[in-house]
Amino acid sequence: MLDAFIGFLESTGVAALINSMVEAASSGKNFLEIMGTPLMIIIACVLLYLAIVKKFEPLLLLPIAFGILLSNLPMFENSGSILMHNEFFTDPQYMIDGKYLDVRKIFAEGGLLDILYLGVKAGIYPPLIFLGIGIMTDFGPLIANPKSILLGAAAQFGVFLTFLGALALGAAIPSIGFDVKDAASIGIIGGADGPTAIYVTKTLSPELLPAIAIAAYSYMALIPVIQPPIMKLVTTKKERMVVMEQLRPVSRTERILFPIIVTIVVALIVPDAVSLVGMLMLGNLIKESGVVDRLAKTAENGLMNTITIFLGLTVGATAKAETFLTPATLGIILLGLIAFCFSTFGGLVFGKIMYKCTGGKVNPLIGSAGVSAVPMAARVSQVVGQKENPSNFLLMHAMGPNVAGVIGSAVAAGVFLAMFA
Repeated sequence: MLDAFIGFLESTGVAALINSMVEAASSGKNFLEIMGTPLMIIIACVLLYLAIVKKFEPLLLLPIAFGILLSNLPMFENSGSILMHNEFFTDPQYMIDGKYLDVRKIFAEGGLLDILYLGVKAGIYPPLIFLGIGIMTDFGPLIANPKSILLGAAAQFGVFLTFLGALALGAAIPSIGFDVKDAASIGIIGGADGPTAIYVTKTLSPELLPAIAIAAYSYMALIPVIQPPIMKLVTTKKERMVVMEQLRPVSRTERILFPIIVTIVVALIVPDAVSLVGMLMLGNLIKESGVVDRLAKTAENGLMNTITIFLGLTVGATAKAETFLTPATLGIILLGLIAFCFSTFGGLVFGKIMYKCTGGKVNPLIGSAGVSAVPMAARVSQVVGQKENPSNFLLMHAMGPNVAGVIGSAVAAGVFLAMFA
């Protein structure tokens, strides 16, 4: 009986945690390596607090945080309880011919999250998220004011600037060692589009996926904090007070033709972006056609919610202490902030150019909505503009560049994939 009780104690997570810490200390590892598991559990709890109490992008931050918690709970390797094995997806020795996933091994020896993560690795979840986003998106403001697509394009400035910045940082600090694929994955954070960042990173730099996903969604949640100071710095009070003319009505025919035409054009120019843009436009066509309400309701609710849980949970589960608690993670967090700031800056500057070219008919504040965070960025433009002029209503005008930013970030992702995948 005593032996059985001792055996039970030795099989607990507490024993596993103590053993791993003692082993790390005896082998001369540093503080982060010794305390990695407790620190990751603390990080998971902090992210859960931000999602639940502060409501920072809770739909994805909550499952991401819980995925981090599940994958970092202390347990023995031979216990059969390991939920996530990052090495199955990144270490060549666990793959067929060193480069193809050994799916048989994953199903035979993997945990629950290993199996669910196949949807991320195969590039299934992000496009399905875009399908749901397409159903919930109104492209009417963009169709009514096609010039706003230029603002969505200008807001991708932060993506390419941060790409160059990540390359420079990797060259300056060899311990971080960002290569061109890492830089592309980090740069896409500036698009303010979590699924797009995940889609690019899972292909180019899967080892950076947890840090990039957490940075992307955290900064998306902080848009109401990050953008207003930049908006006030770049624009003048006179520019912020501009009242724009009401947008023209958009016909049903235009709404139906738009997703079809965009899909064809993107396929001809950037084929690698079709997985995202095509599903986005399919979702929008399902909505605007008005003939498949059952499909629209399924994709917008049940499918979207299910994929959101799977995506967040499995991306969070890749954040193991040994890969997350590194100088590279700090670099990603810093560069992610730079990406957001300069994407906002790029949109605002182009908004000022449009203000000058139109003789003061365009409020530059709508340029900040060119990032892909729909509809949060458009709401921030509305709030800042209304503080300067209570009779100003910019929301619908800002939605044009906002939805253009969704297309722009997906196209930027396609460019990176075409160049570096």
